[in-house]
Amino acid sequence: MNAFTKIKAPVMPQPTELVGFSLQPSAQSNRLLELRFSQCTVEAFIKAAAQWSVQALEYKSFLRFQVANVLDEICEGTLRPVLVNVLTDRDSGGLLITPEGLDDVTQAEDMVKFSTAVAHLLGRSNFDAMSGQYYARFVVENVDNSDSYLRAPHRVMELHNDGTFVNQITDYVMMMKIDEQNIEGGNSLILHLDDWADLEKFHNHPLARRSMRWTAPPSKNVREDVFHSIFDTDEEGRPTMRYIDQFVQPENFEEGTWLFELGESLETSNKKLSVRVPVGSFLLINNLFWLHGRDRFIPHEGLRRELMRQRGYFSYPKMAYQHGQSSN
Repeated sequence: MNAFTKIKAPVMPQPTELVGFSLQPSAQSNRLLELRFSQCTVEAFIKAAAQWSVQALEYKSFLRFQVANVLDEICEGTLRPVLVNVLTDRDSGGLLITPEGLDDVTQAEDMVKFSTAVAHLLGRSNFDAMSGQYYARFVVENVDNSDSYLRAPHRVMELHNDGTFVNQITDYVMMMKIDEQNIEGGNSLILHLDDWADLEKFHNHPLARRSMRWTAPPSKNVREDVFHSIFDTDEEGRPTMRYIDQFVQPENFEEGTWLFELGESLETSNKKLSVRVPVGSFLLINNLFWLHGRDRFIPHEGLRRELMRQRGYFSYPKMAYQHGQSSN
């Protein structure tokens, strides 16, 4: 196990009744659950959080946990255990979250607040060097002159994990859609590691645990290379992954051809899910056993999509939760 291996997550007592939100399997996969907040819940949160600006959340990191507490209290304490249990459940680990009524770009600041609240019921979002904040907002348009595929609209952004080129734990990734205009295509693509037919083939390969060099383009504002293997294992010995094709730097022919085969295998998997995320909704996935990407857009001169990203690590109280009790 490496420095990024975490202790086993506590299982929180599952509430017998959900308050303010619903939860059900998605139509595409039992691994991806749909969590929907009622409009009453969303409006109550927006009203309660109005006293804090997004700038306040940027400047005072403890306020991010307070807005999380506000949302959980509106849900009468039933939200946090559901989020923790789903995101750490190897058989699931993925949510498509929809806050009803939060669906217009004019509500962008409330979207940032709401997503911040959800993320900080799990842990803490990492510093995002690209934006200089704990989250990043960025726009995809019809013409792209960037130095990575993040904003490239007319090609597939291949499956990958986040946080591969930084020395930070990246347990979860959140991707929220703030706005879109003249959009056709561009669905999110996700793949659960255990559904990948070639997982054992690549996980058991001699190169699977070889430390490789990872770099980032200038737009990421990360200047130092990092070194780590693509595969590791969790606390129960199951494979985990930290991979992105754009930033890994193979040292030799052997590594380069193996990485090509790995990427081709991921991209041709018939278990990839293509998920449409409506404006105001967001995907929240376990970054160590879900990979994500994006399908290509149909060209349009007025194409515009604005996204918000948060990624971070799980954190739990020192006293582990057990069935039937909590560490309040």
